[in-house]
Amino acid sequence: MQTLLDKTIREIALEAPATTRVFENFKIDYCCGGRRSIADACAAMGIDTQPLMDELGQVMTDPAAGSDPMPEHLKPTQLIEYILAKHHIFTANELERLAPLMTKVALRHGEAHPELLELQDILVALVESLVPHMQKEENVLFPYIQQLEFAVDSGLPAKPPHFGTVRNPIRMMMAEHDVDGERLQKMRELTAGYALPEGACPSFTALYAGLEDLERDLHRHIHLENNVLFPAAAELESRS
Repeated sequence: MQTLLDKTIREIALEAPATTRVFENFKIDYCCGGRRSIADACAAMGIDTQPLMDELGQVMTDPAAGSDPMPEHLKPTQLIEYILAKHHIFTANELERLAPLMTKVALRHGEAHPELLELQDILVALVESLVPHMQKEENVLFPYIQQLEFAVDSGLPAKPPHFGTVRNPIRMMMAEHDVDGERLQKMRELTAGYALPEGACPSFTALYAGLEDLERDLHRHIHLENNVLFPAAAELESRS
């Protein structure tokens, strides 16, 4: 019988979606790096496995933890609608809000805190990556996945896409997720976990709070695509 230690982070997150909150608290990547075991993830973070195991066990045995509907259980078209409404809109709005705030804080405090200048460069790269990335999903990949589900449900053949197979754009999206995941990690390292310096002004405080919220939401966003939607799309294509 497979034990919790033997399972990958991805397997645990899919089996019990509420555990993603635990992984988030321990700063363990369950989206791009979700194919590692708990032991490997803890070793990479330099933390003891037992506290993590204890919290995971509590969540996974809590009857109330799975009582609320989870997007992991939605059909692909429904999940796409959820991702668009819950994550794409939030990400687009936050990037638009945080970019000028980052500029403001870097200008005012960059001399005393030079890490802000590097942080600004990474945020600019993140914006330049995420905006077209989401557009490609919304205009190309997601509509095709919806067509696939309709074709399978109706027993009709799916129209061949210009990109050959759904695995091609999925591979591209996942590669971009990996790069953006590295950017998020670098941002966390530069800010020492978004720890505010003494006497931080309201703009500085708002920036770090917003970046941390963006990171948390992107982890959840990428998890739902990499671990749930994309495998479901590949399965649909194999059945169409």
